[in-house]
Amino acid sequence: MPTTKAEQGVDGQRRQFLSRSLQWAGVCFSLLLISPLLRFLGYTVKPKPRYVTVAAPLPLSGYHAERDFILFAGDDEPFVVSRTCTHLGCRLNFLEDKQIIECPCHQSRFTPHGKLISGPAKKNLPTFTVETKKTDEGTISGYVVTL
Repeated sequence: MPTTKAEQGVDGQRRQFLSRSLQWAGVCFSLLLISPLLRFLGYTVKPKPRYVTVAAPLPLSGYHAERDFILFAGDDEPFVVSRTCTHLGCRLNFLEDKQIIECPCHQSRFTPHGKLISGPAKKNLPTFTVETKKTDEGTISGYVVTL
């Protein structure tokens, strides 16, 4: 039991130090528990869209492959599918002779429109929007793909 004022002052400082330390530990622990909850609820900042311009005319095959997508443009409306496999993320290839998109890693197969045909993949390929750019005469001058 403290008897002098000096001993009482030291005890008061110790109590204040321990009290503040416990408060800070509680705040840190709360933040540690809340951060996974916020990630679960989906508080993420979406990236800005990326625009890729593809010059026209396309090759006679009617498709153009970039790193992230494959653009198909024939007689009907152009469409774009992702080149990333929905199974494990391998880069897909378009096989012209078979008219399919195939994963070189695990042989998942998709139609040119991105519909799953077979393989270990369970989902269809994501599609992107494409805008056709035309000249004043009405001929196609290029395509703008929004990723």
